[in-house]
Amino acid sequence: MEDAGTFAGNARKKALHYSRLSEGLVFADDSGLEVDALRGAPGIKSRRFAGPGATDADNRAKLLVLLGGVPASKRTARFVCELAVARAGDLLVQFRAVAEGSILTAPRGEGGFGYDSLFLDPETQKSFAELSAEEKLARSHRGRALRDLLNWLAANHAHHAQSAGRSL
Repeated sequence: MEDAGTFAGNARKKALHYSRLSEGLVFADDSGLEVDALRGAPGIKSRRFAGPGATDADNRAKLLVLLGGVPASKRTARFVCELAVARAGDLLVQFRAVAEGSILTAPRGEGGFGYDSLFLDPETQKSFAELSAEEKLARSHRGRALRDLLNWLAANHAHHAQSAGRSL
């Protein structure tokens, strides 16, 4: 299903598809890592970067090989999350959130998954794998997209409740 060619397109496609099978709101995301020195790769192929069936360790190893010899100043990257909300086959809203950082030369930390141990957060100077769950939620692309979604839900439910004469 993730064949739209962009994070936004993939999130939209998933949300619309599943919203046709449900009576309520459906939200779906597509997320991944973009590395500037690799012209945005791994991008939408983040999960399958080292090939079909690749493990997180395989994907990290391929990334480190491709960045071998690239100086720290040129290892800028970002995690991207596109989150789409749909109901009954209609797209209601879409959010894009980004966490800027850089790629380390070796993994650091035991937490997280995917590329977290290689992604250095510039504010904390920790890899995402070194952050506590609370820190990661505050700093990550997914945490930011979820906060945008929650704010949108709060604003829209408050509006609908008021117009229907009900309180939440």
